[in-house]
Amino acid sequence: MAHTRMYTLDPSLSRPEPRGHGLRLRAWDAGSDADAEAWLRGHLDPDFQRWNTPLKLWTDLAGARESLRARARDAADGRSASFRITDEDSGATLGHIGLGEISTQLKTARVGYWVLPEARGRGVATRALLLASRWAYAELGLHRLELGHATGHEASCRVAERSGYRAEGTLREAMFQAGRHDAFRDVHLHARLATDPEPTAPGAR
Repeated sequence: MAHTRMYTLDPSLSRPEPRGHGLRLRAWDAGSDADAEAWLRGHLDPDFQRWNTPLKLWTDLAGARESLRARARDAADGRSASFRITDEDSGATLGHIGLGEISTQLKTARVGYWVLPEARGRGVATRALLLASRWAYAELGLHRLELGHATGHEASCRVAERSGYRAEGTLREAMFQAGRHDAFRDVHLHARLATDPEPTAPGAR
């Protein structure tokens, strides 16, 4: 029988890694050269930087490892969950999907994701979002998942809609402009409830 790695959100809890729709969501490993390189490449991608402005932008493997270690600490404290999106057959890294601002009391969290350039156009983000959403409802007992993207980011808007995340409105100046921490832009807010129907996943290939 194949060995299955366990993802730990809380040190006292272990849960199987989500898999399905041709994907497997695995924990990022800060000690892995391949994981750190993929994490760095994803964040340095021009398309990522166009639509996202991290509070701290790092440009080398040391910074990537520290970022992954920080996410692991947040996951251990129950504040977030970060997954490496991989092809279920080959194990190749395709991107990232994570839950942030997890509140088990309010049963809410915010979802974010990105896909590496070579994996785009294959429905990876939609399939990963469907998989992570199902995991969050079933394993964490959450009720509401929110997804926000910069206005004008039509690709992310389509992913949200295809994954059952309904548009709920516009948040004024709710995120930084690209590459700046002194200017803001509007955000489209989407959300999905545990009681909403789950859409059919696009083809895995």
